[in-house]
Amino acid sequence: MAENDSLSAFLESAVDAAKKAGEVIRKGFYQTKHVEHKGQVDLVTETDKACEDLIFNHLKECYPTHEFIGEETTAANGVSELTDEPTWIVDPLDGTTNFVHGFPFVCISIGLTIGKVPTVGVVYNPILNELFTGIKGKGAFLNGNPIKVSSKTELVKSLLATEAGTKRDKATVDATTNRINSLLFKVRSIRMSGSCALNLCGVACGRLDLFYETGFGGPWDVAGGAVILEEAGGVVYDPSGKDFDITCQRIAASNPLLKDAFVEALQESE
Repeated sequence: MAENDSLSAFLESAVDAAKKAGEVIRKGFYQTKHVEHKGQVDLVTETDKACEDLIFNHLKECYPTHEFIGEETTAANGVSELTDEPTWIVDPLDGTTNFVHGFPFVCISIGLTIGKVPTVGVVYNPILNELFTGIKGKGAFLNGNPIKVSSKTELVKSLLATEAGTKRDKATVDATTNRINSLLFKVRSIRMSGSCALNLCGVACGRLDLFYETGFGGPWDVAGGAVILEEAGGVVYDPSGKDFDITCQRIAASNPLLKDAFVEALQESE
């Protein structure tokens, strides 16, 4: 019982941190952005950095012995190795390009792994005021209401989300667009909303039926959403059909009924 109490406390701390960062994002969303380039099209803003500092300071005050992995600090210094220790994995602003353009699909993603297993997840979109939460074994919620994945059984009736990624070399772009061409014949339609974490939450609440992405930034993109999705009755796996590995930068997600057909379609699209 004590463990459940502590997981609830971890979730509460993460929600507090996300809401504080959300105020910063909401304010910055309507102001002029100061943008830096991490790559040709990969952007980072002052808001990303400010939010990461704010979230980590809040969580470190609550849990000084825990480990921390964040997109801006860790990406700059090389990825920290994920250990069995309780580890907070944070994307302070998922959807930076959306943020820069004033497109309202932006969020804070906070995940806690214990023994390398995603255990607590918070994904908060402060522009649309949507707070997704999940604790392993205790269900998933949107603004406090229970959510669950869709019950679709056919790919052709399913809405698929993916992302084009940030690499613009010809081989990567060709592979990405060829795969989309192949999948478009098998699903109802495709969406690219620009946030890996919100795509996972979209599958969790049944707005989307399928999602895959390869080559995303790191575990901070998926640590929060993976818990929420699984607690909503969804499944997270490698696009090859193998088990999901949070450190691998490859993810596929769906309801359990679509998994086999989706994996087959992904393999055929390679």
